[in-house]
Amino acid sequence: MDSERRAAVRDGLGVGLAVGLSGLAFGAAAVAAGLGVAQACALSLVAFTGASQFALVGVVAGGGNLLAGALGAMLLGGRNALYGLRLAPTLGARGWRRLLTAHLVIDETTAVATAQPGPRSARAGFWATAISLYLTWNLATLFGALGAARLGNPGTYGLDVVGPAAFLALLWPRLVAGGTERVVALLAMAVAVATTPLLPPGVPVMLAAVAALAGVVRRRRTPPARRAGELSKA
Repeated sequence: MDSERRAAVRDGLGVGLAVGLSGLAFGAAAVAAGLGVAQACALSLVAFTGASQFALVGVVAGGGNLLAGALGAMLLGGRNALYGLRLAPTLGARGWRRLLTAHLVIDETTAVATAQPGPRSARAGFWATAISLYLTWNLATLFGALGAARLGNPGTYGLDVVGPAAFLALLWPRLVAGGTERVVALLAMAVAVATTPLLPPGVPVMLAAVAALAGVVRRRRTPPARRAGELSKA
């Protein structure tokens, strides 16, 4: 295995284990909202997308019905289809493997895969993240659900910041790569912060993706020579 793939596997395992531990918070929250241990575990096995799972539990905990929670979860999970379009040429899954791969296309696996320099390291990073995160998330969900009565508020243990911290670490090299990346990041942050008090959880993050259009426009207006200069400084 070459150095790029080793580095991708190392990144994937780190993200998978770190983010997977937040399954403790989900298991506890699910049971606190009225779901059974088996229901919480089934949700992690079948859905396997943290934001959607937390959204469903949040609706149920707030007194909403299961149908409303499921619809909200499906809305948030729709972003994974867009990730799949982006990753399909790189992963090259065929036949029944396409279904398995699609189930594992989530925020974390996409972030690790797209952060790699080449297709081989991208595939290595994707699968390292997918396997480690799936196993850790589901085991953590089980333990979190079983120990919900003793765990108390998961935020007390800092588990709610593991995911954002991992994403920031993955995105940091791109944020410092050039001016366009910083402009997109600042616009996305502004959109998310402004809409968070007004919209359901998860939707502001989806709207923040509109900031990417500013990056496209800026790159089209940037002369090729200047763009090459920015890349050489990264």
